Amino acid sequence: MRKTILYLVILGLLGFAVYFFLFSNKDTSPFGEDEAGFTIKDTAQIGKIYLASQDGESVTVEHTDSFWMVNKQYHALPGTLKMLLTTLQGQKPLYPVTQNAYENAIKIMSTEGIKVEIYGRDGKKMRCFYVGGVAVNNSGTNMLMDGAKKPYVVTMAGFNGYLTPHYPTQMRYWRDRSIMNIPAEEVKKVSLQYMDKPMNSFELIQEGSKITVTGDSNYSKYTDRYNARRAKVYTKYFTNINCEGYLNGLADMDTTLKTTRKHSVLDIEGNHGQHQHMDIYWVPINKRSKNLDVSDPDVPDDYDADRLYAVINNYKDTVMIQQFVFKTIFRKLYEFYQADVVQTDDLKPKHNIYKKI
Repeated sequence: MRKTILYLVILGLLGFAVYFFLFSNKDTSPFGEDEAGFTIKDTAQIGKIYLASQDGESVTVEHTDSFWMVNKQYHALPGTLKMLLTTLQGQKPLYPVTQNAYENAIKIMSTEGIKVEIYGRDGKKMRCFYVGGVAVNNSGTNMLMDGAKKPYVVTMAGFNGYLTPHYPTQMRYWRDRSIMNIPAEEVKKVSLQYMDKPMNSFELIQEGSKITVTGDSNYSKYTDRYNARRAKVYTKYFTNINCEGYLNGLADMDTTLKTTRKHSVLDIEGNHGQHQHMDIYWVPINKRSKNLDVSDPDVPDDYDADRLYAVINNYKDTVMIQQFVFKTIFRKLYEFYQADVVQTDDLKPKHNIYKKI
């Protein structure tokens, strides 16, 4: 009896060793590649990913010499790309969908499923499979290899939930959110016009080492107070500026922009043809607005203190921007005619700022 138990233990250990050797470090599935080859361990081999939903939305994410592009138009959002590659690398089939769940899994996959095609750097197709909905008892995600006999329940170690959202087909989840990226030395001209307080509007022009800031004619008499250092620092605020998200295609967005107040108009030009024009609008106050209960002195009570709408890229895109990101850009003319804060010997700041003029 003891020998039999010992033999069974040894057999079990050998079986585990064979499984580990064959499957743990390779892109192979214990159910067969044709049936359940959902895992791609070496994602560095991937050159192109095509995702298509049943409602007609699709994206093609393609690797170029130095970055990933979406639909050959925009840089891919790094976070979305990382999420998908991590999923392809870590997802594993658990078991075939049971007979009782088979019909429903196929039905959902045919109406709501996402087609996934993976191509290598050499252009050859590596995988083609379909991502369905959540499996029975929330145990994973139903997936079906193209040409396979049955779908499988797929999961990923350390992840709770289903994997379908990791395969987004909408452009707004894939498009890089950079809307402005001009190095300080390349800033040629900045024009910022405030709708409610035009006296705060200004125009900055940089020509070589010389920077001028002009605006309301009342400031022309205070040229001796002009703070060139502040103007120089201001040119550094136009690199790596991102929006919070794209609002293209949202219902009633055009109507909203027509009925809300305009905040400002921003134009920036670079020495190498860079240009961004932004029509910026207040966002109506809503239940997540921080100033819903406590007013912000710089924001009208009917509008959100944290976010703004902006129409950009020659009126092709509508985006949401954050006040926190743009606070350094939203300077006022008089600030370029203030002296800097002077530090005293006791390290306490002594304010030596000219009055607003």
